[in-house]
Amino acid sequence: MNLLALVTHHGYATTMVIMFLAACGLPLPLSIVLLAAGANAHHGSLNLGLVMFYATLASLLGDTLMYLGGRYTGWWLLAGICRLSINPEDCIFGSAKSFYERGPKTLLISKFVPGLSTVAAALAGSLNMRVTRFLRLDVCGVALYVICWTSLGFVFARWLRDIIGWLERLGHIAAEGLLLLVVAYFCWLAWNWLHDRRFKHIEKVAALDLFESIRTSSHDRLVIIADVRSHGYYDPGMQRIKNSIRVEPSRLKEELIALREFMAPECEIYLYCSCAREATSVRVAYMLEQENCQTKVIQGGLKAWAKAGGPMEPVPAGDVEHLPRFD
Repeated sequence: MNLLALVTHHGYATTMVIMFLAACGLPLPLSIVLLAAGANAHHGSLNLGLVMFYATLASLLGDTLMYLGGRYTGWWLLAGICRLSINPEDCIFGSAKSFYERGPKTLLISKFVPGLSTVAAALAGSLNMRVTRFLRLDVCGVALYVICWTSLGFVFARWLRDIIGWLERLGHIAAEGLLLLVVAYFCWLAWNWLHDRRFKHIEKVAALDLFESIRTSSHDRLVIIADVRSHGYYDPGMQRIKNSIRVEPSRLKEELIALREFMAPECEIYLYCSCAREATSVRVAYMLEQENCQTKVIQGGLKAWAKAGGPMEPVPAGDVEHLPRFD
């Protein structure tokens, strides 16, 4: 009951701080805080109207900060939020498309849905929702959430200790479930590590060495550089290695039809991506190897090439996949 005592002695400040931090993505017990604040309002130590106002204001400030982050960083903030998911790209673009399909009114119920409450404001910004529209819907959604929980605390103040005890027990169950998910996640990483050992024979070349080789060679062999980054990570202003060709990893079988013209013995094919440990590049190289297409991977990917001073160019407009936009 320490939380209940904390809200009792520092009611408005505690409620505002926790609401703000939770809106910024921290996993905090909002429902318990609002129940406690509502119960204290019932006992007369807090004003129910002020509790609702301050809680809504603090959450709105946090949501607005996340909205602006999504608005001005595009998928970057979402990538940070989704970094620990098994498939970060699917987390980003799957959530965005789901949010887009359900419409802006998703903000009205997002606070009640675990997970969605963390990304909803950032998604609204990334999807270019107008500020006024976001604020109008978010105020309504936050106010609805705050009113529901504080009203429950106010009405059932007499039984609050039992309610909070039940919620804490539920929280322990959720924590155990979360622990199992974390263990499963690390098991998945370990499995991937073992699984990826089959790629250890894939030949890699340093970006600087490749750049120098191309710059000083007599051009007796055709050099093909293939961009195997996923479309989902493209955004306006993105760069690629100059004159590189596009190979979509998710459509590799179809891409092979076009790529076969470059499979002559006198042709050198190099792959690059922008992910950690060249994960996509080595996977594509392995798949191409099964089709008797010998390739090499540029170590360090696009960043290493840029650092080596290799020539770059903007990604063609036809290769750019944008997040859907509300406006």
